[in-house]
Amino acid sequence: MDLGFSKKMKLVFLDRDGVINEFPGNGNYVTKLKEFHFIPGSLDALRLLSNEGYSIFVISNQAGVGKGIYSKQKLNHITRNMLKEVKSVGAKIKKVFYCMHPSSAGCDCRKPGIGLLRRALESMNKSIHAAKKAFFVGDTEVDILAGHNAGCKTIFVLSGREDYRHMRGWKVRPDYVAKDLLEAALIINQESSSRSALSRKRASRK
Repeated sequence: MDLGFSKKMKLVFLDRDGVINEFPGNGNYVTKLKEFHFIPGSLDALRLLSNEGYSIFVISNQAGVGKGIYSKQKLNHITRNMLKEVKSVGAKIKKVFYCMHPSSAGCDCRKPGIGLLRRALESMNKSIHAAKKAFFVGDTEVDILAGHNAGCKTIFVLSGREDYRHMRGWKVRPDYVAKDLLEAALIINQESSSRSALSRKRASRK
């Protein structure tokens, strides 16, 4: 397994509900296709990131399956349609990883654990060390903690469950705050460009 991080590799981890699609409300889940609605601008964001060469992974807790609220088959149906819609606009999500366990399961794949991020990286023959130059975009403290625990740069978006009021009590603060995924994509692209410029500058000094 490659323990390093390719300079050319660009990685983004995204939460799903509240980031890509509209948050269904506290205590609720997206249980069927007609309840899945893309947040305005999220498809544009995915296309922008895809065009810039980012490998995009969705990392999402979907405990409703483990609780028996909806089936794995329904979740897979929602996912297939989401990926189809994403593809139709010229964007690509490399892979989707879900934790379907309830919070009581004590698994390492449920955020803020990093099990799903590890699996995503392993699918590219990378170790968790590769997350150090990746971004994690989420709408809750749990997302920011997961990204932080993996070593990612984190972006908190205000399009989902939590907002600035919640952030006051967080133990870990995000690296950036964005209105939505589209604004987050612009931040990612801008920072990536800055990194590239800095690398070129360092190389020219050698």
